[in-house]
Amino acid sequence: MKIINRKFNREYQGIERVEAGIVLTGAEVKSVRSGRLNLDDSFVKILESGPHLINAQIPIYEYARLPDYDPKRSRKLLLHKKELLRLKTKMASGGLTLAPVSCYNKGPLIKLEIALVKGRKDIEKRKLEKKRDIAINEKREAKEYMKI
Repeated sequence: MKIINRKFNREYQGIERVEAGIVLTGAEVKSVRSGRLNLDDSFVKILESGPHLINAQIPIYEYARLPDYDPKRSRKLLLHKKELLRLKTKMASGGLTLAPVSCYNKGPLIKLEIALVKGRKDIEKRKLEKKRDIAINEKREAKEYMKI
């Protein structure tokens, strides 16, 4: 099971990646293991109690009976103090932020890969898409040329 943030490569330029644990309830674990996690539009914020994953949506597990369940609640992330301190200092030095890249299981544990990122501007996004389209067209033309 691997869930990827599809908007990550378009919206951000990754600088450094870190693996973090995530605190979930039992029903949330079952829901994530079945692949029902949405990381689009989510981000990581460092609060007083530590880093939290905010705005990630985990729908309710279909067999769970939770009357007041909030699918977009903030979830605490588990990092070592040294990693957290290093990320805080790098974030304070420039215009950097933390964003989730992917969620996967490592044995019985569920891990979240977060990255220290710099946001891309609209012009950079368009250039990236144009470069990707040119590469795809070149591959297509080469493939057609090889058929002849």
